[in-house]
Amino acid sequence: MKRVSQYVALVAYVVFLAFPLLWLLSTALKTPQEMALTEPTWIPREPTLANFTDAFGEQDLVGAAARSLVVALFASVITVVISLPASYAMARYRGLVNKIAIGWVLVSQVFPFILIIIPLFMILRDLDLVNTLPGLVVVHVTFTLPFALWMLQGYVRAVPPELEEAASVDGASRLRSIVSVVAPLLAPGVVATLLFSFISSWNEFMFALVILQDPDVMTLPLTLVRFTGPEGVARLGPLAAASLMATIPSLIFFAIIQRRLKSGLMAGAVKG
Repeated sequence: MKRVSQYVALVAYVVFLAFPLLWLLSTALKTPQEMALTEPTWIPREPTLANFTDAFGEQDLVGAAARSLVVALFASVITVVISLPASYAMARYRGLVNKIAIGWVLVSQVFPFILIIIPLFMILRDLDLVNTLPGLVVVHVTFTLPFALWMLQGYVRAVPPELEEAASVDGASRLRSIVSVVAPLLAPGVVATLLFSFISSWNEFMFALVILQDPDVMTLPLTLVRFTGPEGVARLGPLAAASLMATIPSLIFFAIIQRRLKSGLMAGAVKG
């Protein structure tokens, strides 16, 4: 009985999480007449792919998705490359400078995003990076780096320093012990940080709205906003279809990374 209740709770939780995606799929397959009904229908009565055709015909979704993918990949990789050695230093070395750095990482998360948009815009303007994808990459790295540092620092602290000491006794240098001993155990943290940075960059809207002004360089979240009618009313059918297509890359990326994350956690547990 206890196992049955657990399965029921698990199924209910999965349905709860999947409901927005299922409702989005249902809306994308409905006709405009069915969406205008006062009583909403759960399953489309006459499923149609016209919304998908209209979505791809009205906006350059493929180009916008490609730009979002490039920005998200570069931002996530740069975030991991910077945060990995910095988090190791923050976790292993004690001192006043280290405490100030950790404190600043925490304090930086208190500031609301709207407070830093204008200063970032002015800096990018002086660097001629406004309305460019590299400028957006810089902003996304700035946005995700503090949390990535804090998250990876916890993974580094979980690695016993005695492992590095044992490696040094065997003749390994500090760099060799970090690469051969610490880095493999940090694989779950690196994968989790990469996943967080990628999804945050892929879904980010506010910074892109301020920095990107040319439709030819707009990312996918900005392109979705353009599905409006002549009076500024959102066209729900094409918007739902485009939004559904926008979720597919992040779902695929998460499915790939999840397998690596699980294997990394198991490997880390065995090696620890």
